[in-house]
Amino acid sequence: MPLPKPPARLGASVEPTSAAPIQNPIAATRLPTPPASQPDTPAAAAAAAAPARRNRQVAAILSRPAPSAPAPASSVAAPASTPAQTPVPTRTPARVPTPAAKSPVAEPAEAPVSRHRSTPIAEAPAKSPAADKDPTAGNAKARSRRLPATQRKLFVLDTNVLLHDPTSLFRFAEHDVFLPMIVLEELDHQKKGMSEVARNARQVSRYLDELVGTADLTKGVPLDALGNIDALGSLFFQTRPTEAHLPLELPMGKADNVILSIVHGLRKQSPKREIVLVSKDINMRLKARALNLPAEDYLNDHVLDDSDLLYDGIMPLPENFWTRHGKNIESWQQNSLTWYRVRGPLCSQFIVNEFVYYEGDMPLAAQVREVTGKSAVLTTLRDFSHNKNSVWGVTARNREQNFALNLLMNPDIDFVSLLGQAGTGKTLLALASGLAQAFETKRYTEIIITRATVPVGDDIGFLPGTEEEKMLPWMGALEDNLEVLHQGSGSTVSTTSNGQEWNKTPAMDLIRSRIKVKSMNFMRGRTFLNKFLIIDEAQNLTPKQMKTLITRAGPGTKIVCLGNIAQIDTPYLTEGSSGLTYVVDRFKGWPHAGHITLQRGERSRLADYASDAL
Repeated sequence: MPLPKPPARLGASVEPTSAAPIQNPIAATRLPTPPASQPDTPAAAAAAAAPARRNRQVAAILSRPAPSAPAPASSVAAPASTPAQTPVPTRTPARVPTPAAKSPVAEPAEAPVSRHRSTPIAEAPAKSPAADKDPTAGNAKARSRRLPATQRKLFVLDTNVLLHDPTSLFRFAEHDVFLPMIVLEELDHQKKGMSEVARNARQVSRYLDELVGTADLTKGVPLDALGNIDALGSLFFQTRPTEAHLPLELPMGKADNVILSIVHGLRKQSPKREIVLVSKDINMRLKARALNLPAEDYLNDHVLDDSDLLYDGIMPLPENFWTRHGKNIESWQQNSLTWYRVRGPLCSQFIVNEFVYYEGDMPLAAQVREVTGKSAVLTTLRDFSHNKNSVWGVTARNREQNFALNLLMNPDIDFVSLLGQAGTGKTLLALASGLAQAFETKRYTEIIITRATVPVGDDIGFLPGTEEEKMLPWMGALEDNLEVLHQGSGSTVSTTSNGQEWNKTPAMDLIRSRIKVKSMNFMRGRTFLNKFLIIDEAQNLTPKQMKTLITRAGPGTKIVCLGNIAQIDTPYLTEGSSGLTYVVDRFKGWPHAGHITLQRGERSRLADYASDAL
């Protein structure tokens, strides 16, 4: 490349031919100004020619190709300013793209990856493939919670666990989960249809598809990849046959026996690791224990281990209540009721909307309205056992029924749950309070009744008619209670010579016009406004079904759940995992919900004796 001509003035800057943005220490140094006159001696001439040679050397240096990286700005020496010299403006060379170099300035750290998102929170540098496989890489807190592989249990899930709870994959905390291939095969057989089991099978398949992605199945799939931060273990699939023979001869064509053989083989492969079979099938667990294989029930969905610990909504006060809490009591009148503010150590154990009672010299029956530390606000109750306070002709026959009617007739209570054995009056109290508030106070426009259609014995097949006509055979309790309420409402019934009741039919038609019987299968997507919704036989509902029904409530709607957890007919549901137990525990303490467990049967002396003796 030809060298550029040196400038006429030595003080002028030289424009490099290379377009790269280079800052050279030599070019940045100002050159001295030559003398104005020409020298006469050879030595002087040589001295005068030295700056010209130097300029040519500078031009040659500047004409070289640009290096791969620009020099740091901090390495350029600032020229010393000379008062006698006037700097000449320089022209900035045109910039061209150059390879990026690492800047000496500290770059920002890589943005953290959110465990609830599939993309980083902020723009971050490219990550290594290992970081892509582990969404929790970089999360030191999550890694610190992980146990070593030798200390983690390996839970082998039966198909019925996944069909019962699709989220069971993420319910084993820091432990690992293993799925045999036969379980995936059974899920494929169960995915067709519109039943709850089919929906759960499809949901499990979707979870597995999202978890697997591009992960290496032989190394395990992190269970927290979908944002389940409590699931710190890994998911393993059966990728090769397990060669292990059971100590007993069992037919291998059955899926349960195949799973048992897989558990037996895993224990032989990893003798130092704890491997547990999880199944909802009692016989499956019995066979596993007979083969000396650890087996457990799936207990994560159990609200309580013992049904006797279930909240009953009633608390008897001790005998020394007034001596320890009778000082500094405040009282006032509001809404024709007496309110008390009580202070004492027992107040911290109260629950909002719980009923307390004291039997003694100073009897008390009250409802807890507010709890603040060791102070509580109690309010007296309306006495529905008196005829002047009867509800649609029904009066309370015992203490628990009076508590229940106080909840049912309170407009501030949006959710009421009533538990009790047969004959305690659950349906009668709910229907009477609904009719009174629909016809007399006009608080609700309709009464909607639904229930789980789970037969006690063999199914009789399809039922003819419309939706309401199909539901009527399940609503025999409704007809029985309507007849009792019609007789107790004080309506006049006249009879002709042929025994026909003239006034009963119009009155019952008017009542039935406000009562709608609906099937649970068509509840999804609906919103009830100003309705009195009764869910009968709620013990047969799963927690998911209960959530679906309760979330249908719109403004002004009241929901009443009735049931007896001792009469559960749904497979895989127990007293601890029933949807009724679930809502009783979750709504406990909410200011707009209440619960009462009815203890005494009031149907007849025969029914009471049968409940105790049979």
